[in-house]
Amino acid sequence: MGDELKKNLGVDIELVAGSNGIFDVTVDGKLIFSKFEQGRFPQADEIISLIKGG
Repeated sequence: MGDELKKNLGVDIELVAGSNGIFDVTVDGKLIFSKFEQGRFPQADEIISLIKGG
């Protein structure tokens, strides 16, 4: 997913290892997606849309 985000958004991606199945996506310190809250993994196009503000 990191490569797809970099290709579509032209941004640097930082992957941080977590534990207990945590998968959060943050942008500039703001949480935009939480696997725990949603109960599922996000799709790359969903994250791209969230980052673009849509």
